[in-house]
Amino acid sequence: MEAQHSPEASPQAGAQAETAAAGPSRPTAGSRLTVDSPEGMQDLGRRLAKLLRPGDLVMLTGELGAGKTTLTRGLGEGLGVRGAVTSPTFVIARVHPPLGDGPALVHVDAYRLGGGLDEMADLDLDVSLPESVVVVEWGDGKVEDLSEDRLHVLIHRMAGETDDDRREIALHGYGERWRAAGLESAAV
Repeated sequence: MEAQHSPEASPQAGAQAETAAAGPSRPTAGSRLTVDSPEGMQDLGRRLAKLLRPGDLVMLTGELGAGKTTLTRGLGEGLGVRGAVTSPTFVIARVHPPLGDGPALVHVDAYRLGGGLDEMADLDLDVSLPESVVVVEWGDGKVEDLSEDRLHVLIHRMAGETDDDRREIALHGYGERWRAAGLESAAV
């Protein structure tokens, strides 16, 4: 059985993290869907990439093994960036430059970072954000202040000893940027 390393391990804790991560603001858009396989998670990433543009901040929340990096791999494919998208756990952040005219993908794993935005200041995410799509795994309570407009993806997987690849996904857009961005189209 996999150890549960995050507060998102239970539905109740996930709802609490969702509320805490939202801060004082409420989502302006949202959608829910179920993904049945890693391939489905990667496909969701490709569909979400069609909605993304330079300056977008995407926060990914879910326990270890939930599919955050798999989703980011799909985002990278959909954005058309260079390099294999792998977990940046030990390097903290990877930059994937665009192969064409699109934005770069900055992929951050904040799992080992204990503090908030102050500790992340050395990563210069505020400098990268305007021209890139910044995706932050484990960013709850750490990066919300980077932008009032952000997409928060909450991934809940079946807990316990199970071979079930099914994931329940909640997409929450915050700020005017996401009000009419079409999150529902990514859930199809």
